[in-house]
Amino acid sequence: MVYSSAGNNLKMRASMLSEDFLGILDCPFCKIEVVFVGKWLVCKNPECARKYPIRNDIPVMLIEEGDKYRETPVSELPEL
Repeated sequence: MVYSSAGNNLKMRASMLSEDFLGILDCPFCKIEVVFVGKWLVCKNPECARKYPIRNDIPVMLIEEGDKYRETPVSELPEL
């Protein structure tokens, strides 16, 4: 996929998320950084503990999605 904005081209491979892109993502609930773990983005704030799935190479950063997995340990997150 290629996106163009005001003369600047941003190329994003649909098959993977870039480290730069992941570096700007924060948990939408607590605004703390998330880390990439398999097919999940995991909030680094232990009090928040939300985990957001990545489906079809798209992070699903909805608080409602993160709420579903708050009590699930990272090691027990389902395969996507």
